[in-house]
Amino acid sequence: MDPTQNSKFQLHEAAREGKTQIVESLLSTNPKAANTKDDDDRLPIHWAVAYNHLPVVELLVAVKSFDPDVEDGSGWTPLMIAASLKESGGEQIVDLLIKKGADVNVKSNSGQNALHFASSKGNISIVRTLIANKCSARVKDIRGQLPLHRAAAVGSVPILKTLLEEGKSPVNATDGDGLTALHHAVSEGHGDAAILLLKSGAEADKRDNDGRLAVDLVPDDKVKQYIIQTAEREGIDLP
Repeated sequence: MDPTQNSKFQLHEAAREGKTQIVESLLSTNPKAANTKDDDDRLPIHWAVAYNHLPVVELLVAVKSFDPDVEDGSGWTPLMIAASLKESGGEQIVDLLIKKGADVNVKSNSGQNALHFASSKGNISIVRTLIANKCSARVKDIRGQLPLHRAAAVGSVPILKTLLEEGKSPVNATDGDGLTALHHAVSEGHGDAAILLLKSGAEADKRDNDGRLAVDLVPDDKVKQYIIQTAEREGIDLP
């Protein structure tokens, strides 16, 4: 869909491109346009958040009829999209949406809440904000994965610590394939994340649905030796 080809979606285009003055003008002329979905099944707010245009987001959330939990075609709310931003500014949008009443525990069509998305992107600041606002770290998506599994897969030690300490995420929970966070960390070669999980009580002898230990999934010998030697130094028993 190309909004430039259809005047019906001028507001979507301006929101996507961060043209604040044009958005302001279009809203004053026709505020209902803010509630119109385009051919991608998105509202202007979804585009403004996706492209990290905070000034445009501020205009759109000020519209009287603004619904902070409105979903796009994939079941993503503006908060979920903001939680997926890596660039600076995502934190401010998350704060703004929460202040506007966004439900931090709404789940997407794939069963993920905002904490899954922030964990997948390694955004520790947003993870902390979400947990402070009671976003659950215990929700499993349709693959059976917790935010902890996503944080382990990207190797974010700060997020793992936060989810385990503040979010009280269960360290040995398994996903649909029987994989624990430790399996995910090891299989992606994240030695430091694996050690943190082991120190936090991860069971190294836990097997997945195919009977594999986490150590069986290590991608190369260098990572394997690092985990074994560090675990030994830390007094952690490995199978």
